[in-house]
Amino acid sequence: MMEPIELNLRKCVAPEFIFGTGARKLAGSYARNLGMRHPLLVTDPTVRKTPWFRDVINALESAGIEYLVFDDVVPNPRDTNVTDGVACYKTHYCDGIIALGGGSPMDCAKAIGIVVANGDTITAFEGVDQIIRPLPPLICIPTTAGTSADVSQFAIIVDSTRKVKMAIISKSIVPDLALIDPETTLSMELDLSINTGLDALTHAFEAYVSNASSTFTDMYALQSIEYLFKGLPQMVTNPNNMEARGAIMMGSLLAGLAFSNASLGAVHAMSHSLGGQTDLPHGLCNAILLDHVVEYNYPYAGEKYKRIGTAMGKNLKNKADLLSALRDFKVSLGFVATLGSTGLAPNLLPTLAITAAQDACIVTNPKTPTTQEIERIYEKAF
Repeated sequence: MMEPIELNLRKCVAPEFIFGTGARKLAGSYARNLGMRHPLLVTDPTVRKTPWFRDVINALESAGIEYLVFDDVVPNPRDTNVTDGVACYKTHYCDGIIALGGGSPMDCAKAIGIVVANGDTITAFEGVDQIIRPLPPLICIPTTAGTSADVSQFAIIVDSTRKVKMAIISKSIVPDLALIDPETTLSMELDLSINTGLDALTHAFEAYVSNASSTFTDMYALQSIEYLFKGLPQMVTNPNNMEARGAIMMGSLLAGLAFSNASLGAVHAMSHSLGGQTDLPHGLCNAILLDHVVEYNYPYAGEKYKRIGTAMGKNLKNKADLLSALRDFKVSLGFVATLGSTGLAPNLLPTLAITAAQDACIVTNPKTPTTQEIERIYEKAF
């Protein structure tokens, strides 16, 4: 029997995207279609050494497009990186932005576009719908499968003064185009491939149980989980398996479409707090925290978690079954990290909990945890 059609008002935002091997090589023609004549190419030093960087450069040159490379982007990009990128854009009279890389270059590129169009500093745009003027044309080309910045209306930037990861959320920062090419993920180290894949899984889990989810986002999230549970083990066994890489990239894409519209939850609120204070990799933080937040959330979203179990390919009847399956899955990928193994100082936990409780993502968790409850979740993950 078909479930009732959802009649509540819902909004769904997504960019134009092209998915498949070789998508990166279309950068030149699509940049020209968007009116770019002198774009700023935002990347990082590691991606700049890959063959994907040369492919994008060749595509731009073949289309007769002059470009300027800005690669002063660090993991967990800072407001200072954004300021430097804005200066570069303005000094050289750029007219569009192309981001090539993982979440850090893509988030930094979005933030550069925000400030170029609206003035002020990037810290003025923290929160939801704070952007007034539209950004310059923006193309995102992801080289990792996990962050989904290429399709989302989120950008995360570190306020270096407060040591806080700011969430900037607006349909204004949904890229004009995403060129999503699974082949670009072949240059990732295995640990990074696992961490970003678990980041994508976290996006799907959190979007599905979000109190802002809908029929549309549920569909994306469940299909994402199915792809990721099949693709990640195959990729660990054979990192060059393009079928597996494609499944993970598709899982990341679908999870991005889900969370961009349903938002996230306590895992991301807590990960943002961790990353801002300690500079730990975002995917690593999410992977460590996911099952501990699921344990907290289960009493408030049990039926949805049972449906997640079906997408995982399992018949999970209760919380213990789900937690066991999720933890076994992480171990099967070789992921055994804990907060304690990262070197995190235990005396930071109260401060981390206070910051996490103020994060925008906490609002859409199935139940809003208190600061004390967040601290206890951190303790369990230690």
